[in-house]
Amino acid sequence: MVDHSLIDNLNLKARDFALKWKNMVRKAQQLKHYNTLDDETLIETNTAFYPVLSKTLDRGLDRSLMGGFFANLGKARMKDGYPISEVIYAVDLCQKIVVDYIITEFAPENPVRMYHSMGVVSKVSEFFLLGCFYITKGFLEAVYTQMNMNDSVSEELLKKYFKDDFFFKKE
Repeated sequence: MVDHSLIDNLNLKARDFALKWKNMVRKAQQLKHYNTLDDETLIETNTAFYPVLSKTLDRGLDRSLMGGFFANLGKARMKDGYPISEVIYAVDLCQKIVVDYIITEFAPENPVRMYHSMGVVSKVSEFFLLGCFYITKGFLEAVYTQMNMNDSVSEELLKKYFKDDFFFKKE
């Protein structure tokens, strides 16, 4: 069971976490596309992660909630022209913010929290790793659709290179 004060803090401090994330993005030379955005857009972009993480830690792993959130994020990032490598790296920075908060600010308050925090960090890592899986799926699905509909690439050729089982396929 996850301490409810952590769950509450993920919601209440979402903007603070996003501000820290924005500062990390600004220092990351690899995130060229993200660094073209203004500060407020970056903060708004990241704020949505923390309530979804909070719900996941509170209620358990809900693949429907996570899958929908992250797959749609992957599709949106593809349509907005982000490289998938940047999207995954940006998610990794988000994970670092949360883990750092748990280890340095939340857990040290008492020994019991420190012990429970080890399990929470594992759950947080699982959340973000599974999130990257769904982001990639959503991103590739958007590429597939774009190439099929707008770029007139044949379904046959797409199936040759896109072997994933996308959400829209009924095979």
